[in-house]
Amino acid sequence: MSIVWHCLHHRELDTATLYELLALRTQVFVVEQNCPYLETDGQDLLGDTHHLLAHDERGLVAYLRLLDPQRMGGEVVIGRVLVAEVARGTGLGHQLMERALAECRQRWPGVPVYLSAQAHLQGYYERHGFAAVTEVYLEDDIAHIGMRRAATDPS
Repeated sequence: MSIVWHCLHHRELDTATLYELLALRTQVFVVEQNCPYLETDGQDLLGDTHHLLAHDERGLVAYLRLLDPQRMGGEVVIGRVLVAEVARGTGLGHQLMERALAECRQRWPGVPVYLSAQAHLQGYYERHGFAAVTEVYLEDDIAHIGMRRAATDPS
């Protein structure tokens, strides 16, 4: 299957694309993970926030957002990382992270990258150059760990 990638500034999101990404995020983070919380957290449309989307002929199959480092204490914050159930196990998640880190290097060179990972995915993110910087903590009753990649320079 051919994947089409788009990294869009929040101002470039049309209504249909915003609806599509919010629907998939809700499907994964609220429904699949049985975690009732307000998925729309007010950060999607602020500052220099970008949305990385992967589509195939089935629609949106992978997504993450890159929060504006000027609003996030001087580091890019990657969040809402997901692969749709229909595309899991294909390596798409690794492609998503590689694309995200390339976008960070291009848009914010030399800026560190932070993410709050579900703790069981720590090894996955370590494969992409992240290291744990916090102890495990609960967020919405799911174990998480803070992880940082020192800089977005090529490595």
